[in-house]
Amino acid sequence: MWLSWLNGLLICAGLIVAIGAQNAFVLQQSLRRQNAWLVAGVCALCDWLLVGLGVLGLGVLIAQQEALMEVARWAGAAFLAWQAWLALRRVLGGQALTAGGGSAQSWQAALAATLAVTLLNPQVYLETVVLLGAIGAVQPSPLGFFIGAAMASFGWFFGLAAAAGWLAPRLASPRVWRAIDLAIGLILAWVAWRLASGAMMP
Repeated sequence: MWLSWLNGLLICAGLIVAIGAQNAFVLQQSLRRQNAWLVAGVCALCDWLLVGLGVLGLGVLIAQQEALMEVARWAGAAFLAWQAWLALRRVLGGQALTAGGGSAQSWQAALAATLAVTLLNPQVYLETVVLLGAIGAVQPSPLGFFIGAAMASFGWFFGLAAAAGWLAPRLASPRVWRAIDLAIGLILAWVAWRLASGAMMP
């Protein structure tokens, strides 16, 4: 079981550590101190559920639903492009991120945005349900693999939220905040373009 657990921990960590739409969104919400722990928890929980579904054998079934994946691809690209525009508009308009700044956001709005960033990206299904699910299903202990993958996901997203909270009061310069917002906007725009162009699809 321990070898399967280690495989799940390392493989899942390798997939989620690369900066992507989810990570950029968690970082943005954390730096703005807007429902950061809720956002991190939802991202980790979604990963946990999707990997679990894959390990149970649903990865092949989901991969065959081309119409649903296509709808998710375009909806995800549109949503990420909108989020990228909002971030870049704050930079161009001189409205930078501030620690705890920005208009107040309800937990319902944060939940909806997090679910959209997570579930409208077909790459999430390909990585968690299909790839991790297929690898986990053939492990000596699928349960051990699943636990390891879940620990990697929870550790990463909550760690990201915690680190951003520590950094926020130390980033006093408006230029730094604009640079962060610019980086987030460019990352989201890049992921949106890759989704729309089909570069992230098999």
